[in-house]
Amino acid sequence: MSTDGFDLGSPALTAEDLLVIDDPHFGPETVAVVTGAASGIGQATAVALAANGLTVVGADIDENGLDDTVSLADEVDVPGSVHPVPTDLTDGDEVAAAVDAAAERGDLRYVANIAGMQHISSIAGFPTAKYDLLLDVMLRGPFLTAKHAMPHVHATDDGVGAIGNMSSIHGHYATQDKAAYITAKHGLNGLTKAIAAEGEGTLRGFSVSVGYVLTPLMVNQIEDTAEKRGISEQEVVQNVMLGQARTTEMMAPAEVANLFVFGFSGHSNHLNGGDMLHDGGYTTTYE
Repeated sequence: MSTDGFDLGSPALTAEDLLVIDDPHFGPETVAVVTGAASGIGQATAVALAANGLTVVGADIDENGLDDTVSLADEVDVPGSVHPVPTDLTDGDEVAAAVDAAAERGDLRYVANIAGMQHISSIAGFPTAKYDLLLDVMLRGPFLTAKHAMPHVHATDDGVGAIGNMSSIHGHYATQDKAAYITAKHGLNGLTKAIAAEGEGTLRGFSVSVGYVLTPLMVNQIEDTAEKRGISEQEVVQNVMLGQARTTEMMAPAEVANLFVFGFSGHSNHLNGGDMLHDGGYTTTYE
């Protein structure tokens, strides 16, 4: 998809795109859970962690997408591995089973809560069932993964690990017609702090906030936003999505995945309860 000069196809991921860090916990004996691993940022993060030698359990309701992630990891020739575990994040038993399956593969130390959804509607017209679904996937789901993963991290020999949550510029401020998404992301920032408070100093919690990323979720928003606001799709990209940013390009999924790699590494030992804001100036500058 393109809109007069903007290429909105997700860029192909290559090994050169991925941050690789020498870290004592980055190896096949260490396990990471990645939710939303079937596409977009979740897929890129699963491959990026496997590129760092980790054993990755990819959780997503989209089984075909998970197979694509495994194939992508093979194409990139990662030293680690990606293991698909089809999971409905709205089902507490399935979330618990996915975490247990991960723990059976080694030392579970890392969780990347990335699964996300979007729905464009005013508050007055927002379907309640859709609101509940978005909150279940993006807030209740991360709570459940943390609930089940934290005991496994604490049980490792040194208790070192981290739970990284995919927040957003919408976890810092609000725009119209995205009430459920905004509520979930603000709540996720609070959950991040709660994880840090209970992590005993070795199990960290952090969040990652970015602007608009070239993912299927983002591309699908353009038409809905254009229709809702009565503007062209090009105006959505130029004025709504990039209008306040000081950078003129959207992020690639691999760039976001690299933030999770860095956040999980020992280089981020003092990132605990905090948010990694990489938004191109979207929320911090104005004209």
